[in-house]
Amino acid sequence: MTTTTSTLIDDLRDICGPDGVLAEADELLVYECDGYTVEKHLPDAVVFPRNTEEASAVLRRLAVDNIPFTPRGAGTGLAGGCLPVEHGIFVCTSKMKRIFDIDYDNRGVHAEAGVVNLHISNATRPCGYHYAPDPSSQMACTIGGNAATNSGGPHTLKYGVTVNHVLGLTLVLPDGEIVTLGGKAEDTPGYDLVGAIVGNEGTFGIITEVVVRLTRNPTAYRTMLGVFDSIDDATNTVSDIIGAGIVPAALELMDNLIINAVEDAYGTGFPRDAEAVLIIELDGLEAGLDRLTERVIEICNHNYARQVRQAATDQERADVWKARKRAFGAVGRLSPSYCTQDGVVPRTRLPEILRFIRHTSERHDIRIANVFHAGDGNIHPLLLFDERDQAEVKRVLAAADEILDECVRLGGSVSGEHGIGVEKIAHLGRMFSADDLAAQAKLRAAFDPDRRANPNKMFSSGIACGEAFRPKKQAPA
Repeated sequence: MTTTTSTLIDDLRDICGPDGVLAEADELLVYECDGYTVEKHLPDAVVFPRNTEEASAVLRRLAVDNIPFTPRGAGTGLAGGCLPVEHGIFVCTSKMKRIFDIDYDNRGVHAEAGVVNLHISNATRPCGYHYAPDPSSQMACTIGGNAATNSGGPHTLKYGVTVNHVLGLTLVLPDGEIVTLGGKAEDTPGYDLVGAIVGNEGTFGIITEVVVRLTRNPTAYRTMLGVFDSIDDATNTVSDIIGAGIVPAALELMDNLIINAVEDAYGTGFPRDAEAVLIIELDGLEAGLDRLTERVIEICNHNYARQVRQAATDQERADVWKARKRAFGAVGRLSPSYCTQDGVVPRTRLPEILRFIRHTSERHDIRIANVFHAGDGNIHPLLLFDERDQAEVKRVLAAADEILDECVRLGGSVSGEHGIGVEKIAHLGRMFSADDLAAQAKLRAAFDPDRRANPNKMFSSGIACGEAFRPKKQAPA
């Protein structure tokens, strides 16, 4: 191990308990990557603080020896965000599972970072509330990781992404200082530091607690499945629905490859010969939903939908969402490995980017499946490959780069919710000028002047701007 010594491991065990540290090689293999499996690195050790105070003590101890660290939640990220590129310690929040307070009067929940996303909704749904951001991994991903990457999900088209629902948080800075920002109030004076910290990808420190906004459950739903023989027709439908002034709770697209993988896995009843299906969900008050549903069906038919099915029962609706939320898990039936991209384009450019993806697939001789948040133009092409075939891996990486470049050319972004991590560092420089990147580096330096918090992430090591990337301090004598 590069940075760990027996003394350090003993000290960390004194802080987190004898079962709170993993340091053996076979134990660390589990942590060699997150959901981005193309790149893998082992941490020197994994530490499991049980609360904010222990996380603070861990970071104070690491600061003594100037040791870098990487925050990690459930490891469901898809951009290599929790990857120790050179060396360092994982500080894992998965044991921090307490929900401290559910305040229905103020519509807020105070929870530790290791609380699973779905557990907040499960705890509050009986009283008529839920937590709106719903990543597809919501059965496993944790609220701290959601805040660190500003996660989205199918229903964020209408309700907004994580940053729109975080009212306050507790951040442990790299030197161990505990900072509490925001709270249950809807707004606080001064700079929006909570908004700056959400999406920082672990480069400011470790988020250990959050206060999130609760959303009242809709009183009614209409969930439809539009079946199309052309992806262009399906994507044109997306633009036409939004253009008609209708904002669905969710508007998701799945192509033929994914449809068949999902059918093999779950047998939901999606038509295997369809080129694409759109999952369209409207919610709100019962009054008026039937009229909106009729209008959506008209738009689908205008765009040559073969069929528009409507879920008649809660179970049918649940089956539709089971197919969508577990689609990534079904990809194993298509390929031993896959890489998921996360670009964004204006929704009117969806036909163009999907045609580009198809041509890229042909040009590089790889299969690419598509399942994504069509309503906000956040694409998720899944590039299928076998990681044991290095030639194929190179083709996949080249294809992924080309797709992201095209997203930027079409007026979009290289990430909608997965973050930059290690995967997209080069692409950030294609979106922002040198001055833009330097300003962002200065913000990072305000929280982490010594670059020990999740180093080698987001920004290229070549970016420098005065104090933004000053040399590391020498360890105290």
